[in-house]
Amino acid sequence: MVSHVPRHELRNMLVPGAALLLPGVANALAARVVADQGFAAAYVTGAGIANTFLGIPDVGLVTVSELAAHVAAIREAFAGPLVVDADTGFGNAMNVARTVQLLERAGADALQIEDQVFPKRCGHFAGKAVIPGTEMVAKIKAAVDTRRDRDLLIIARTDAIEPEGYFAAIERAAAYREAGADVTFVEAPTSLEQIADIPRRLPWPQLINIVIGGRTPELPNAKLKEWGYAGVIYANVALQSALKGMQAALGELRR
Repeated sequence: MVSHVPRHELRNMLVPGAALLLPGVANALAARVVADQGFAAAYVTGAGIANTFLGIPDVGLVTVSELAAHVAAIREAFAGPLVVDADTGFGNAMNVARTVQLLERAGADALQIEDQVFPKRCGHFAGKAVIPGTEMVAKIKAAVDTRRDRDLLIIARTDAIEPEGYFAAIERAAAYREAGADVTFVEAPTSLEQIADIPRRLPWPQLINIVIGGRTPELPNAKLKEWGYAGVIYANVALQSALKGMQAALGELRR
């Protein structure tokens, strides 16, 4: 077992303009590779766990108990802070409280909760729907009230750009911050103008998710730092690269 970096370190790392690199990990092996490459923190990707554990797209079928088991295994392999994708929190505000208890105990340093309906879809898929903002506010308050360690960061993600529009998503993020979220995350901006505008309108720690094949334009990390992002998730870079490597190696084996 590796020695765990104190939880408060992540709060110090995720500040506006830091653009902390958060490569996605779906299992302990990927976490070891991320550590070996010198990354300070990692992102436990819900989509990656669905892909590697169940062999399916990210459509909300991984349970909270399964996620907690993966987080615990990854925690054993990775000393740095872990930002954990907790999907919708696995239900209503009461369920969110239970989710926080399980994942905090498993070793999460930050929990990301989103405002999609359940079952959710990958943030870069079409056809998403979101719950009422008031319901999400109740979830955020439940998460904040339940955490045992105040240094466990609560990250509120909104997927409202597609179903409700960009400015509605901005309003939701502001409401979630008011409810107690430490960090907010407007998922899947579709233009450079939106990407640059989010940290200006929401002047507290923001995350952005760069997905291979996703809706958000890819940008150099230096530009995201300049625009004020606290953290940059690369959720599927490692998994996509591993998949291509497996396909190439097995293709050669078949020849």
